[in-house]
Amino acid sequence: MLQPRVIRSIFAIVGVVAGTAVSSDSGGPGGYGTYGFPGLIDMPSAWMPTDGALAFTSSYFVNQARNTLTFQISPRLSGSFRYAQLYDVSPAADGEVVDFRFDRSFSLQYRVLDEGEFRPAVVIGLNDFLGTGFYRSEFIVASKQIAPDIRLTAGLGWGRLAGVGGFTNPLSVFGDQFGIREGRTSSQGGELELSNIFTGDAALFGGIEWQATDRLRVVAEYSSDDYPNEDPYTFVQRAPINLGLSYDVSDNLRLSANYLYGAELGVQLTYAVNPANPPNGSGVEPAPLPVVRREALTAALSWNENTAGQIRGTTAQALQGQGIGLHSLQVAAGTVRVEIENEDYIVFAQAIGRTARVLTRTMPQSVDRFQIIVVERGIPVTSVTLARTDVEDLEHEIDGVWSSLTRARLEDAAAPVQPAPGLYPRFDWGFAPYLIPSLFDPDNPLRADAGIDLFAGFEPAPGLIFSGVLRQRVLGNRDEADRASTSPLPRVRSESNLYAAAADTTIPRLTAAWYFRPGGDLFGRVTAGYLEPMFGGVSTEALWRPNASRIAVGAELNYAVQRDFDQLFGLQDYDVVTGHVSGYWDMGNGYHSQLDVGRYLAGDWGGTFALDREFENGWSVGVFATLTDVPFDEFGEGSFDKGIRLTIPISWASGQATRDTTEFVVRPVWRDGGARLDVDGRLYDVIRPAQETDLTDNWGRFWR
Repeated sequence: MLQPRVIRSIFAIVGVVAGTAVSSDSGGPGGYGTYGFPGLIDMPSAWMPTDGALAFTSSYFVNQARNTLTFQISPRLSGSFRYAQLYDVSPAADGEVVDFRFDRSFSLQYRVLDEGEFRPAVVIGLNDFLGTGFYRSEFIVASKQIAPDIRLTAGLGWGRLAGVGGFTNPLSVFGDQFGIREGRTSSQGGELELSNIFTGDAALFGGIEWQATDRLRVVAEYSSDDYPNEDPYTFVQRAPINLGLSYDVSDNLRLSANYLYGAELGVQLTYAVNPANPPNGSGVEPAPLPVVRREALTAALSWNENTAGQIRGTTAQALQGQGIGLHSLQVAAGTVRVEIENEDYIVFAQAIGRTARVLTRTMPQSVDRFQIIVVERGIPVTSVTLARTDVEDLEHEIDGVWSSLTRARLEDAAAPVQPAPGLYPRFDWGFAPYLIPSLFDPDNPLRADAGIDLFAGFEPAPGLIFSGVLRQRVLGNRDEADRASTSPLPRVRSESNLYAAAADTTIPRLTAAWYFRPGGDLFGRVTAGYLEPMFGGVSTEALWRPNASRIAVGAELNYAVQRDFDQLFGLQDYDVVTGHVSGYWDMGNGYHSQLDVGRYLAGDWGGTFALDREFENGWSVGVFATLTDVPFDEFGEGSFDKGIRLTIPISWASGQATRDTTEFVVRPVWRDGGARLDVDGRLYDVIRPAQETDLTDNWGRFWR
């Protein structure tokens, strides 16, 4: 059932997350360098933070400001996205100095060896391998903790990291091609060029870190970066030595001051969190109701025409108090069949466990078995059957979580839902603040709009949902972006600034959606109306996903018409048929991959690959990339569509049970190639959290 939800803005999260520490997986000193990835000051190190750590760094010295988002993708692999503001540099081969430019780049670091008693940790890294090449370099670095508070680092660098004290590449013994480093061929950036990695001259770098106190870190390093693209008249290097002090203001916030190259002062701010460690632990929501054994029931109720309404009402009231909607309840042959709607819990197993607790209190003694069916968007997804005696006996057992899972029967719930009398039709509405950032505009890299959304939903029958959003902008500056699109493609995304500037009052979505089950393991959706701020039309989708499978296949077909810039009811002349065949793979341990192949909004054909890491508390960090038949030169800056996406659950920050989330997509460039329709409620995202694979992965919260 649709419920009014207060969706807090990101500012509410920032004020709460200051209680989550990020530490090294090996103890001792360690931190993020000026490039934003794990390092000393300007040089990398083999230190790595704890698995899942997410850090934002902002560093500045002379004429460079680097802003970097780094995610510890796995215990051995970290990735970084960097956005730099550069003054007085010569990025082109002709050596011409430009007054100012923005630069976007990616980095990857992989630890090939763990630190041992006598063996250092060893990391291999690629820097700016997918950008313009301004910072392009590669390195192999080793770090060893020689005392509880001292770590030594030594490394070998190529490319930009081979400018000071360079010598013949030792890899030349494997072939002459390693001795020559060619320039980057792409002027647009975004192209993956790996043919030149670890080529050309090499140079040594290194340093020492001392954790002087619990909060103070002292670093000294020898740098092999001679800053070849910077104007030597504005940036003077007197010595390849850097010194730094870092102070931990809190467990999350670190401030650093650096003395660089014997001539310049620099400052840096690092803010880090770990999605796996919520500031409120496992949550501070109200405790669940205790299980009541049958012999302790005060009234020996029986199910009949006279008591059915009373039992339904009591159960519905008790479930509502737990953040769960009662969709239907029937008793037959000693089994209660209850359909529930999970309104509050990120983990569906928690909603099922709380439902089972309620049923021990409200069901007649003759009921021996609970069949709990999870309903999403009006359609049944999964059936969980529990013996009542198991619920009664296992509540306080040491292995109660495992035992309850092994004794439960989880299966597909393909039978039609049977809503309680009087449940439909129903209407819900509410207000919520919104925040829409706009990043990387060359004229102003940070713009944003904020305001109020009025949203409403009407459900005349199960699976049929009419919904809409009326948006009022209160403040912001996205309307000030006036750079005209020069795209040769149909301008399906590159004129987003015109949509932001046309009106303060808009209707970003107004749709009718029908969700249904066409057969076993199959799900269907049809959505029509104003599908997103830029397009209206009709979207159809089918999904095949067996309940216990980690593989799913979907197909989507859309007819889309471009909306007027004011985002009200008018339409433009451009229309297109788009569609994709999608493959989904739940890889286990929270990793999810997706491949979409088909036609995009500009009429181009290609595919999108996405990889996300999802934490049990609802956090998700992922990357995506789209390649289509649009040539890189025609696509423009960036060469192809790619980006990073974050989902932050409000419950992670507040500790209270809610399914509300804040979502962000960070795109280096938003252009027309590879643009896909942004339809709300796609089936895989709706269905997967309620199916067996996710339920078993997160069953630890069944008794929570």
